[in-house]
Amino acid sequence: MGLGDITRQIAQQALKAPMKEVLESLRPPDAAALFDSFKATRPPSGGGDNVGLIILAQIQFMQKALKEDEELLVLLDNGLETMRVMELYAPSWSVAVLTGFDSERNLTRVIAPVERLELVCKVMKVAPGGQPVKVSLIAPKPHTPPAPG
Repeated sequence: MGLGDITRQIAQQALKAPMKEVLESLRPPDAAALFDSFKATRPPSGGGDNVGLIILAQIQFMQKALKEDEELLVLLDNGLETMRVMELYAPSWSVAVLTGFDSERNLTRVIAPVERLELVCKVMKVAPGGQPVKVSLIAPKPHTPPAPG
C-alpha cells in the first residue's frame, strides 16, 4: 500500500462520518409516519403534458392540505440567488411570473418558461402569534375568440 492509497483511505474515512451525520440529521425520528401521511395526501395525477397546470395544481394541493399553524414555503433558486415565492402568475401555460422576496428582502420578480422552473416546497410551522401566508396562484384566463364584427 503506497502513500497515495493511505491518503485516499484516510480521506474516505474522514468524509464518511460527517456525511453520515448530515444524512441522519435530514431524517426526522418519525420519518415513516410522516411519509405515510404524505402518501395519503398525494394529489391525483392529471394535467397530461401541461407542465404549468401540473405545477399550479401541485402547489394548490399542498396548500389545501396544510394545518392551521402551517404554511407552504415555496423557494426558487436560480444559482445566483434564492427567493421566496409569494405569487405564481401564469399569463400562459408556458410562461410563469414569480413574485417574492430575495434573501435581502427585496421585492423580486422572475419570468421564466415553466419547463425551466425548479421549485422547492416545504411545509413550515408558523411562528407563534404569526399568520400563515398562502402563495397566490393565478392561472391563465381561458382564451375567448373575438366577437364577430
